[in-house]
Amino acid sequence: MPTFLFDDIIFGPVKSRRLGVSLGINLLPGNRKVCSFDCIYCECGFNPGKDAPSSTLPSRDEVYDDLEVQLKNMIAKDNPPDVITFAGNGEPTLHPHFPGIIDDTILLRDRYCPDARIAVLSNATRIHSPAVFNALLKIDDNIQKLDSANYDTIRLLDRPQGRFDLEETVKNLKKFNGHVVIQTLFVKGTFNGTAIDNSTDEEVYPWINLLKFIAPSEVMVYTIARDTPVNTLEKVPLSRLKEIADMVRAAGFKAKVSE
Repeated sequence: MPTFLFDDIIFGPVKSRRLGVSLGINLLPGNRKVCSFDCIYCECGFNPGKDAPSSTLPSRDEVYDDLEVQLKNMIAKDNPPDVITFAGNGEPTLHPHFPGIIDDTILLRDRYCPDARIAVLSNATRIHSPAVFNALLKIDDNIQKLDSANYDTIRLLDRPQGRFDLEETVKNLKKFNGHVVIQTLFVKGTFNGTAIDNSTDEEVYPWINLLKFIAPSEVMVYTIARDTPVNTLEKVPLSRLKEIADMVRAAGFKAKVSE
């Protein structure tokens, strides 16, 4: 099915299912996806092949300048964002100047819209880096992906590119000492003839055990809402999402459900 890319460094504001009025920041190229996962449900499509168009990352200065212009415009219209969100065409923490860009964003947020939160939507593949980890400690909403407690499910659903150690990732998530939100997308269907459903009890109970170990401040439970690159996937029903959220709450954590 059709998917899309964000053309600009700064996009929106958009009404986010999970975050409110969100001003987005894309630290990846505008003409291709760059990600350490290749999720079969990604709204940006699959990672490009070797014949993909050449591309460059926006510079730290470009991000600063574009963000300042947009924040000034929003303040002039008396429409400040609820949150400034790092998302876009892939994994934002892959940008080599991610820590410095976080510092710049905090500075601009404090100057123009001090009530706005700063959020990062990440797949947790770079939290082993001390610089990335420490940058994430500085923001308000450190939102990290954990789609399963089963590596085979992650391999099928998220398709890590290169080395990915689930046990190490979970240990690093715990090191945030609660300054982390876990986001999990539940989906079912088939991919290349293999059935997939991470919303079953067999999947959910071990995942909740990982939550107990990580001890996040909140858990975001949601399913696909936009086009995906695979047309054999389907939403998990809202009734099941609510059941999963109730299980999360019973384990002692806040849970938010989005269809």
